[in-house]
Amino acid sequence: MSIQSFKELTVWQKSMKLAKEIYVVTEKLPRTKLYGLSSQMRRCAVSIPSNIAEGSKRKTTKDFLQFLHIADGTCSELETQLLLTKDLFTEILIDEPMALLTEVQRMLGAMMKSLYASLL
Repeated sequence: MSIQSFKELTVWQKSMKLAKEIYVVTEKLPRTKLYGLSSQMRRCAVSIPSNIAEGSKRKTTKDFLQFLHIADGTCSELETQLLLTKDLFTEILIDEPMALLTEVQRMLGAMMKSLYASLL
């Protein structure tokens, strides 16, 4: 994989869009949830593109894969939090961030598969 910058990666671009969507969603949460669910969701959302970016700057494909795995795990954490938000606050719509999250998860999976194949 030959890239000049992590900013060229579509998965990074989509995960940045996801992070922005999560900020929009968490703005709708009750103020009492600001330092609980809202804060955790925001940290997860920011962590995904951050891990993709950091991993892309690592020296080896194996290191990059490790950061992609971390980003993928954080996607599952964020998915859980979105589902909880949907259950607790039915008035808050999560369809768009959930669709973006699913797309990012698929892209991460495909990227990891491709990178693993390049190691063989």
